[in-house]
Amino acid sequence: MRVLSFTHFVQGPAAGQYLADMGADVIKIEPLQGAFERGYGADSVFVDGLSASFFSVNRNARSISIDLKSPRAPEIVQALLRDADVLLENYRGGVLDRLGLGYDAVKAIKPDIIYASASGWGSSGPMANAPGQDLLVQARCGLISITGDLQTAPTVPGVPIVDQHGAALMAMAISAAYIRKLKTGLGTRIESNLLNAGLDLQCESMAAYYSGNRGQDRIRRDPRLASWFLPAPYGAFKLADCHAVISLGGDIERFAEAIGSQPLLALAGDRMANRDAFMQVLGDLLKGWTYERLDRALAPHALWYAKVQNYDDIREDPQVQHNGCLQEFRLGDASATVLAHPVRYDGQTPPLRRMPQVLGAASREVLREAGFSDAAIDDLAAAKAVHLGDDTRDPASG
Repeated sequence: MRVLSFTHFVQGPAAGQYLADMGADVIKIEPLQGAFERGYGADSVFVDGLSASFFSVNRNARSISIDLKSPRAPEIVQALLRDADVLLENYRGGVLDRLGLGYDAVKAIKPDIIYASASGWGSSGPMANAPGQDLLVQARCGLISITGDLQTAPTVPGVPIVDQHGAALMAMAISAAYIRKLKTGLGTRIESNLLNAGLDLQCESMAAYYSGNRGQDRIRRDPRLASWFLPAPYGAFKLADCHAVISLGGDIERFAEAIGSQPLLALAGDRMANRDAFMQVLGDLLKGWTYERLDRALAPHALWYAKVQNYDDIREDPQVQHNGCLQEFRLGDASATVLAHPVRYDGQTPPLRRMPQVLGAASREVLREAGFSDAAIDDLAAAKAVHLGDDTRDPASG
């Protein structure tokens, strides 16, 4: 699969990275100044000139830098489209149309194209032209309202989870469309958006709320209870030396016996109706417990509990290490660490075929593949229609 990726920041590049990890030839088409995430470093982290925001979501892609406003741009893009299966984009609505790269224009050039657009709110409707960003979507789609106490302490998840879920959904949709293309020869118009992705994260919660005709009083709960629609105990508790979570999927009588609390048994008849009282009794009891004591009490009964880990703990976690979740590679004289592709295929992690590239590192290579001679490529560079980068780093060093 060959993907022309007109993407920036997280949702679009991450979707391309999922596909590139699985073997797709993803060609990231960047403006002459580079994609937005090149200059925006998460926590101002840059390694060998590349931002953490960039190298976390652009692994295994090739970079070509084109001025899409140049009079020479149409001939370049049309040549690239000839061998492309997918055009992936997450620009603001109308941007590619104004550049002559809207769906109808591209389909006229490449009738079997898979044209995949990721937006904030959708391509039409009252919010189509509004700024669409993860935090705004979390607020509008209800995620913040059900996380923590909306009245006293609205709580936002610690990372932009909607961006990442939207990226995974887009990669899934493109994979499905590619299978359809291989079977039928037909292209597909794909549209995904962050609003739908944010709602999709709440499928179980919303099914319970709407189907059960619930109201906001049902959402309000003990602050330790992690989910409004699940019975106690289900949440985080402060212990004497750390925090721990407990999720009871087993016998409540066995749990109460292991904890050594008769008051919990009195509330166990309806753990949904008594959820706040149950969490209060259990929370008060566990304040003086260490995690070692909790482990001794619950482990023999195969009950569900875990210590709350921070990022330092995660790096040393034996299961994380066994799963190969963290991937390190060299960027210049420094080392960068990212999350590896999350799925294993025949027991293997997809290889690091290409490290995140400097701007335009593959411009000459990609243009040659599209049929341009070296002289023609030099002419395009002289006309400032393309930027020819220089990246001599060896992917095998990763």
